[in-house]
Amino acid sequence: MDIKQKIEKANEETAQRMIQGEPVLVDIAPAGEVIPGLQDRMILHSGPPIEWARMCGAQRGAILGIALYEGWANTVEGAQALLEEGDILLGPNHHHQAVGPMARTISKSAPVWVVENKAFGNRAFCRQVEGRQQFGEYSQEPLEGLRRWRDIWAPTLRTALAKIGGLDLKPIMIQALQMGDELHNRHSAASSLFANKMAFAIAQADMPKDAVLPTLGYITNHNLIFLGLAMAAGKAISDPAHGVEYSTVVTAMARNGAEFGIRVSGLGDEWFTAPAPSVDGLYLPGYSSEDAGFDMGDSAITETVGWGAFVIGGAPGILSLVGGTPEQALAYSREMKKITVATHPTYLMPALGFMGASVGIDIRKVVQTNIAPIIDTAIAHKDPGYPIIGASLVRPPMECFKQALIAFGRKYNVN
Repeated sequence: MDIKQKIEKANEETAQRMIQGEPVLVDIAPAGEVIPGLQDRMILHSGPPIEWARMCGAQRGAILGIALYEGWANTVEGAQALLEEGDILLGPNHHHQAVGPMARTISKSAPVWVVENKAFGNRAFCRQVEGRQQFGEYSQEPLEGLRRWRDIWAPTLRTALAKIGGLDLKPIMIQALQMGDELHNRHSAASSLFANKMAFAIAQADMPKDAVLPTLGYITNHNLIFLGLAMAAGKAISDPAHGVEYSTVVTAMARNGAEFGIRVSGLGDEWFTAPAPSVDGLYLPGYSSEDAGFDMGDSAITETVGWGAFVIGGAPGILSLVGGTPEQALAYSREMKKITVATHPTYLMPALGFMGASVGIDIRKVVQTNIAPIIDTAIAHKDPGYPIIGASLVRPPMECFKQALIAFGRKYNVN
């Protein structure tokens, strides 16, 4: 075969591995028990690798909060001193089979969703989603929310999940897409469907009322609870697609608030990075573009596997959060077909004639068409100590894809 045929065959294989993914929630466990390579006094962060001195405000705030939550320091100043002296290790979520939304951090005692891709046997992990500590706020109230997740909600859900032997996530996601979710920032349907399943599981388990009632209140009043599950599912689906020789398909997109990075299936574990784009969208009262930090988070793993803004044409409800019109949303979903290699047979959009989600971002097509993937995202403050301030639509810098394509040419002797 010539090089073009090798690439096409490899890309078909990569896309098929994504399409074949069968994500199942198998556990909710302390990160230190399940995440490979997670050490004591180590914090995992979003995006490509970055040192403490270069981190954005929101990421710094989230890390300071986790140091306080773990009890490694009693004050913000004490936590900062530990980080500046290198007494707390830092590493990217993606290097440990994990993902985190926005500035979301993972440490040893934090319970994570454990999702297994039953088609390939690999696992991926994600923390729970909330709107404060994961955006860089480190006051006592959001930290107390992390402790309630650790001490009450997660253990109760873990017991209930064990009672039913795990939960297949794919049927929930298929149904949610047809109910108007896009599986990135709109999870109203998916969260409700998940809560229904888990409420029944909790009812079957023999647990005390003081654990059951707060947990039922938590899962039935959290419209974004499924985001962490979708992200872990996306990571579990994308990982088996990585490492296919000659493939030009993107298997990770992630941002740390300073850089936007991608990984490509046929190019090993190298990150191709460029400065993270600015984000300007719809803001919560009291905030404006002057307060916004740069794009960040691992949640673009949802677009990497064809969800999020790739299916926004079927989820017009999200536009009240990120901005835009239904006509623009339909155009975005159609446009993504131009830069991908396949459509998914079961993740469908009724509003587009039940067209399948576009799967397999091809760096060649991105560069050739000058069309970057579309991503819907939340907005974090430029300084530490704040909750969510807004949401928007954003595109990665083209430089990431151009760098990757040049590297591909070098590795495979393509002129």
